[in-house]
Amino acid sequence: MSAEKLQDGIRLHGFFRVQIDDDGKIVGDSGWQKNTVVNLGFNQYLVMALGSIAGSSYIGFASLGTGGAPAAADTSLAGEQSVRAAVTAATSSASKTLRLTATFASSASFVTATKNISNVGLFASSAAGTLFAGNTYASSSCATNQNVNITYDLSFV
Repeated sequence: MSAEKLQDGIRLHGFFRVQIDDDGKIVGDSGWQKNTVVNLGFNQYLVMALGSIAGSSYIGFASLGTGGAPAAADTSLAGEQSVRAAVTAATSSASKTLRLTATFASSASFVTATKNISNVGLFASSAAGTLFAGNTYASSSCATNQNVNITYDLSFV
């Protein structure tokens, strides 16, 4: 096989957007940002899941934190807040993109005092488990009466 053919392959591109909502008005917006898939994210969520291997993981929750960007070897989100939000997944049969959306509702008390949130991550479970992917964005103040909406696109190209 030629070296050119070896370089052809599937690549995963991920982008997220975090928006802070105050009574229907967007008061904070990260804009679209690139994500980082961590080592165990590739292994447990992609490689093992494709092979139906015991212990594989599937994205089911998003989390917010007050820390920085995850490194490739990280398994958790720095400064993660105590409440994870369930994600809704959507795609079409003609698409190579998975869109995940989640809302951190103020009524769920995901922050108990005003916090500066600065990172986002995707997980399999509501309480534990390994980080799939995440990244950081410009820190934004989030009050206890505000909702946070997340949109996360994962595209295979």
